[in-house]
Amino acid sequence: MKTNTTFKTLALALGVALAGAAQAGTALPKDLPAYGPDKPLPTPEVARRTLPNGLTVWVVPRDGLPKVNVALAVLGGTAADPAATPALSRMMARLLNEGTASRNSRDIAEALQAIGGDYGADADADAIGIRASALASHASRLLELVADTALHPSFPAKEVSLAQANAQQELKVQESDPDWQAQRAFGHAAYGNHPYARDALDEASVQAATPDALRALHDARFRPDRALLVIVGRIDAGEAFRLAEQRFGGWKAAGTAVTDTPAAPRTAAPQRLIVPRAGAVQSNIRYGRPAVPMKDADYVPLSVANTILGGGFTSRLIQDIREDKGYSYSPRTRLTAQRVGGYTVSVVDVRNEVTGATLSELGKLYGSMASQAPSDEELTGAKRLVGGIYLLRNQIQGALTGTLAGYWVNGLTPDFLGSYVADANKVTAAQVQAMGRKYFAAKDQNIVIVGDPKAIDAQLKPYGAFQVFKP
Repeated sequence: MKTNTTFKTLALALGVALAGAAQAGTALPKDLPAYGPDKPLPTPEVARRTLPNGLTVWVVPRDGLPKVNVALAVLGGTAADPAATPALSRMMARLLNEGTASRNSRDIAEALQAIGGDYGADADADAIGIRASALASHASRLLELVADTALHPSFPAKEVSLAQANAQQELKVQESDPDWQAQRAFGHAAYGNHPYARDALDEASVQAATPDALRALHDARFRPDRALLVIVGRIDAGEAFRLAEQRFGGWKAAGTAVTDTPAAPRTAAPQRLIVPRAGAVQSNIRYGRPAVPMKDADYVPLSVANTILGGGFTSRLIQDIREDKGYSYSPRTRLTAQRVGGYTVSVVDVRNEVTGATLSELGKLYGSMASQAPSDEELTGAKRLVGGIYLLRNQIQGALTGTLAGYWVNGLTPDFLGSYVADANKVTAAQVQAMGRKYFAAKDQNIVIVGDPKAIDAQLKPYGAFQVFKP
């Protein structure tokens, strides 16, 4: 078994390396065979049903490991939290398994251990999510535990106090982390006053997380008509639906549902922000702008364009800033697409003395996405990298469960699972250039820097007046 796993890992590494070499235009040995014909994509069948109470249930029976993975997603995450207490729902989610009406935190932990299970809960901008798994023979007990923690959390005062103390320490760690500081500032630059900008815990949220407040928040958010249950693993679809009905069929909506988050901005006047970090020897640069939600028609071609720009090891960003210039060890671009908005951003951490030079190179690289069509090698390599990583990741049962839950949260159907790679393979060089003109124009990008103003101020002057970011 170990030998087989190692072989697969090496084969994957070789495949990614070859795709990357093609993307960069590197000459391959002449005796290598050509790419083989594309094969039909392995798309799992997703059985779907809506329970009488409005709960959506998706089931994917799979052979393989004797394990079942479960995800419960409830619409209304940090973007639905009050502006004065951002990310309060994150505190609430983390306490779901710390006590229910019939179990304390130890009971829950021991019950999970007894079925070979694990459990985690958190909130992102658009939803509160629970992810859990156990041996397939204990699927019924797993769903019982998930239902109990989701529907009947008690938020014991002792556990809430402990969570608040832990969150206070977390805040201290975050505030000392330049990457976290840069991302927080970039979120405000990209989204302005939109709720997506306030997805991080702060002191007010921690203090407001009392047992009564968390119970009220739970009662307002957890509604079956705004929730999805995903069950993946060695289980018959009929049995999975029966267990879903048994454990969640009595769940009733109460009160008024939270309103949907308004659409996030797709364009915004670019900002120049600096987060002062006296004595820092490097600049943490974030260079990007708002983009699109996942369900937008531009999402797939933008994913391919982002891979060519900075999403792969042999991307233009890596080849220029790392390989040619030696400015940064691991520069990269990231495309984030959510339910009502998204963003693109380059993440580049460089030593102080090349901060200005790096910004200059970023401007050129971004401009090249419109002016320089991708070569056949670049385009083919990007498509194979996008498709290969996507297919590999979703062969992992837990990842597939999370992918499906994410699709539903982002307004997509399970059919996207089978169409994403095929659609990526249809992206043309002209579409990549169109994405370059639309999303990568240098003049439209926010520039956020965490660093020492005294060390880099002179280098920043050509890029405009930088304002000190104050959260």
